Amino acid sequence: MKEELPIALDIESSSLLDELTYTDEIVDFYKKRDYLEIWLFNGSPSKSGEELIEAIADSKYDGLQPEDYNWRQISNLSTNPDKKKRKFKNLSTDEQVRLEILLSDGFFKLLHDLESGKVDPAKLDPQWKFEAKSTNTNYSKLLDEIVNGNSVPETLAKVYPNSKIYRRSKEAIQKLYAILDRDTLTWEFEAVKGAIEVGEHHPAIPNLRKRISFWDFLKPYEPTNTTQFDSVMYEGLKRYQKANGMNPDGVIGELVAESLNKSPQDFIDIASINMERLRWMPELDWEEEMVLVNIANYQLDYIEQSDTVFSAKVIVGKEYSESPTFVAPMTYIAFSPYWNIPFSITQDEIIPAMKKDESYLSKKNMEVTTASGEPVNHKTINWSKMKGNEFPYFIRQKPGGDNSLGLVKFMFPNEYNIYIHDTPARGLFSKESRALSHGCIRIQNPDQFAKILLDDDSWSDEKIRIAMNQDTEEVVLLNRKIPVVLVYLTFWADENGDSHFRSDIYDRDRALLDALKTHKSSRGKS
Repeated sequence: MKEELPIALDIESSSLLDELTYTDEIVDFYKKRDYLEIWLFNGSPSKSGEELIEAIADSKYDGLQPEDYNWRQISNLSTNPDKKKRKFKNLSTDEQVRLEILLSDGFFKLLHDLESGKVDPAKLDPQWKFEAKSTNTNYSKLLDEIVNGNSVPETLAKVYPNSKIYRRSKEAIQKLYAILDRDTLTWEFEAVKGAIEVGEHHPAIPNLRKRISFWDFLKPYEPTNTTQFDSVMYEGLKRYQKANGMNPDGVIGELVAESLNKSPQDFIDIASINMERLRWMPELDWEEEMVLVNIANYQLDYIEQSDTVFSAKVIVGKEYSESPTFVAPMTYIAFSPYWNIPFSITQDEIIPAMKKDESYLSKKNMEVTTASGEPVNHKTINWSKMKGNEFPYFIRQKPGGDNSLGLVKFMFPNEYNIYIHDTPARGLFSKESRALSHGCIRIQNPDQFAKILLDDDSWSDEKIRIAMNQDTEEVVLLNRKIPVVLVYLTFWADENGDSHFRSDIYDRDRALLDALKTHKSSRGKS
């Protein structure tokens, strides 16, 4: 029996073209193939068409909105739009043309958003300082690959972010959707002011207990008193806290309550936000040596061949001195560093302090210098008449235990004047929320970090200790450039597939979520 030939599609006369994002590309593409369809065969979706329909539906697992890829119009052409597996039967010629065009346009748009992200970070996040992701992918050629027999999944895979963390995050979102399907709880906000300790009573306890059980950190049980924070719930709470990066102290504070008030849909939204951030990231070799700082997690990881060799707590910028996200190569370490004080601090704090007490600089182990670094006797300056904006010198704090940079700093020169350094205020690392600096990254256990970076047997623990406690600064060049990547991720999935969520300390998530959920009409590069 002779196989029926596909119908020629009357694309150019379709009124649908005016609604599309990739109109020119679609018309040009079908002209070259004499208007023969790709996604349909004998009036129904071909194998490729079925694969693309499924890929558009499953784009939610990438944290995207299927509606952005014509999902609603496509579904409306099916005979069972309310079913998960949609069927397309007895379509008229006009409906076949419409379905074919909608799928091609959805394919182009999905390629773009998987490769570069739906939202332009430069227009949304002023602290996103990574270079724009460079792409030169020809989406029409990828469509040719479908025509020549490639599957839709393997073609889409060519534009996916190349990081394992993205693939793991997609799997984690799938699990969250499965959890959402079995969710029967109410997620009304349970306010907690102050703290609730074990043994105490509070009206929020019954719902918070159910939520700890819902997330499988506590087996369901019948409490003696439903409003009491009992010892069984206490143990479950500590497991929940530990899994979510909190201090497992078994106390229900405002941070814990905030987390427990989030529903599965809330967590899906947070995961979606961060998958978009991963799509924004420039191409990085995740197999190479790098220093990764997740600002939202208050943690630094030193990575070699995808393995985390060293981790340390960090302190990041305050809300009004947010640490930016960018990548730059680390090139040297400064032991026993000077702190070259920013002019704004000199003007706003130090000069007024010297007008009140001319021994202030001596007490703070600071000195005045010229632009070339030559010391100037501060007693020769008439501080009482000095105006901050006319100060012709610089001020630096000399090396020592009270130096604000601590005993060592790690330099990856950049235009934002951000670096990693020690701190004399080491007690701050015990705090759960550590957005406390002026923007730079303060690191716990800097001596251990220095030893790993130096990667030289001649740098013993004792030699590093001596270098960190000198009267003068010592600069040591590294024997290679190590990428330092500062990111802001409030969600990621680890190698075990477990999800991790962190507080949005800089309140960046909401604007991005709103942008992701807004139907897009602007087009990207093809």
